[in-house]
Order: sequence, then C-alpha cells, then structure tokens
Amino acid sequence: MSPIKDYPQRYALTGELHARPFPSLKAPSVAVFLAIKQPTDAASRDRAADLAHLIELLDHYGAPRPDPDATHYYGEMGKHWLKWEQHTEQVTFTVFRKGLSERAFAPEEFDVFPDYWLQNAPGGRISSALIRLLPKPKDERKIAGCLSDWFVPESLAVASVLEGAAVVASDFRIDSAGHLRMAVFTDAGTGARRTGRIVQRLTEIEMYKSASMLGFSMAREMSAQMNALDAKLTDLMARMRGTTAMPEDTLHGLLDVSVELETLAAETAFRFGATGAYQAIVHQRISALREDRFMGRQGFAEFMMRRYEPAMRTVQSTETRLKTMSQRAIRASELLRTRVDVERSAQNQEILASMDKRADLQLRLQKTVEGLSVVAISYYGVSLASYLLYPISQMLDVSKGELTAAVTLPVVACVWLMVRRLRKHLG
Repeated sequence: MSPIKDYPQRYALTGELHARPFPSLKAPSVAVFLAIKQPTDAASRDRAADLAHLIELLDHYGAPRPDPDATHYYGEMGKHWLKWEQHTEQVTFTVFRKGLSERAFAPEEFDVFPDYWLQNAPGGRISSALIRLLPKPKDERKIAGCLSDWFVPESLAVASVLEGAAVVASDFRIDSAGHLRMAVFTDAGTGARRTGRIVQRLTEIEMYKSASMLGFSMAREMSAQMNALDAKLTDLMARMRGTTAMPEDTLHGLLDVSVELETLAAETAFRFGATGAYQAIVHQRISALREDRFMGRQGFAEFMMRRYEPAMRTVQSTETRLKTMSQRAIRASELLRTRVDVERSAQNQEILASMDKRADLQLRLQKTVEGLSVVAISYYGVSLASYLLYPISQMLDVSKGELTAAVTLPVVACVWLMVRRLRKHLG
C-alpha cells in the first residue's frame, strides 16, 4: 500500500511551534534587549532589510549566518548568545552575556551592539532594556537594598513569580543611558530554562507595552481633530431643526464630516486594532508569571492597572467615540435625506396641482375655441351654400335673405355635429 501523501506545509507548520526556543540562563548574567521599529508602515516593511541588519551584526562577531528566509535566530555570537525575532511591526535583539559588571546597569553593557551597527538600523529604537540576573539572597532585606539603589521607589513594581522561582523588579523608567532597568533574583533551585522563560516574558512585556502605547499617542494626537469634527457635527444637526437653512447645504456638510470621520477610521484601524492585541499579550505574559506580592510592594499587574490601563482605556474610548460619531453622521444624513425627499414630494404635488389647473384652463379655452370655430366655419358654410343655391332662389321666387335664413340652421347643425364627432374620435 502506498504511503499517504502529506500536505505540503505540514512539517513547516509543525516546526514553527518549536522554532523559537526559550534561552537557557544562569545567574549571575546580563541580558541586553533592543527592539527596533520603522516609524511608518512597519507591518508592510521590507523584511529583507531586517535580515541584512542581523547578518551585519553576526558578521561583526564572526558568528554563523541564519537561513535566507529566517524569521528568528538563536545562537552563539562570540562570547555571548543572541536571540533575534522578527515580529509584525518590530524586530528584537536580546544578547545574553555571563557575569556581571561591577556597576549595576552600566551603560557599557549595551556596547555589545556596535555604534556603527546601531546607526545602520532599519528603523528607530522603540525600546531597550538591561536585565540583571542575580542569585536570590536568603535575606530579603538585601533585595530591598538593591531595589532602593537601582529603581525609583514610587514607580517600582516587584513580585515573586512562578511559586518563588524568582523575584522580578522594574520601574519601567528610561535611565540616563536611554534604557529600562529590570532585575531578576533567581532561586537556587530554579533551572536555566525556567530562568530563560522568565527573562523572555519580561522582554515581551516591555516590547508589547511600548508598542501598544503607540495607540495612545495616536489617540492623543487626533483628539483636537475629533473635537473639531464633533462640534461641526453638532452644529449641523442643530441646523436641521430650523427651517432657514437650505437642506442641501446641510446635507453636503454632513457628507463632508462623514468622509473625514471615515478617513480617520481607516487611518487608525490598524493601530487601534494592534493596540488591543498588544494589550492582551501584555496581560497574558504577566499572568504567565503567576506573581505573588513581595514585601508588600505593588506587582506588575497592579502597576499596569494604575499606570498602563488608563492609557489603554483612552485608546478604547477614542475608538468608540470615532465609531459613534460616524454613526451619528450617517443617521443625520439619512434623516436629512428623508426630509429633503418629503419636501420634494410636496413640491411635486404642488406642481401636479398647478398642472391640473392649467390643463383645466386649457380645456375651457379649447371648448371656447371650438365654439368660435363652429361659428366661423358655419359662417363660411352658410356663405358657400347661399352662393350655390342663389340660382335656385330665382326659380322658386325666393329672396336671397330668405334662402340664407333657410340654410343657416342646417349648416350650423352639420358643422356642430362634425366638430363633435371629430373631438370624440381624437379623444
């Protein structure tokens, strides 16, 4: 029996589930994270440029190159390990290096990315972070001392994750070197792969948080335009209640507002949709950490609820407001079109009534003309009949006047019957 034929993409699709392994990390070590995004139309960018930029970095360290169609890469790069991923809108580089510098979160740690290579990036930095991995001390007060030295207390989010496997902390602020700071204190019994998953979750939280904030920036920028359109729409709807404004002018104004709103909706649809998706991923990644409160501090979920969620609600309310305004403009246009149709129907009825009146007048005039026509035709008919019968009048010894009087009534009756019959035939 011949073997069953596989679907062409079966192995490729199955392999995709296992193609992005988590890194293996042990404390003490440092993870240097960088996310790059093109400023406009990043979703449809030239992805070959992303791969070329990766190859340039690998060539700098003499590391093996990826496959020509690679969308992710994980391998040794000199004394370090590199994890590269190509996402819908951004590209991320995470370099893992063993050991710690004497100074915590030293800017020199970012030197794993050469300056010339950073300048050649196909886009701008949307986020970068230094992640410091240390063994968790038995005395929690030592952790508190480190957190106090490294982070801004009022913004600090810290939590024990994965049933005590590690303590993670960050204030999500950009330091003087331009990077976010994150700290991971791993328990002695935490394996290298579990530590790698924790670090991966932290980088994803930061990346998707930064990407989703682009929606908030767009919502804030379009606020003034939406306020102006809202005021214009309200004014047009108020004019609909009056009788002085021309309905056609108001309808054209409503159509202009509708076009502007639909244009805004089209321009913001992708960004607002992406913001909702990124927000869901942020919450999912935080939930995957299974955090517990540490030393009474706020955790990552609580930090996001206080600082991040208001921005996301602004995006959602802006999107809802835009949809509501579009629906208002459409409903107002439909109502005004109905009003214009009713007014035009009334005008048409008036026109028909006036046409009926003119037709009645024309009928009366026609009857009058017909009466005059009977008289005129009868006159000429009597004259012709008289001329024809004059010779006979001498034979009958009848005067011309008597003959004319005798033929007048029959001629008039004949003309009247003829005109009446002709009108019935034409009618």
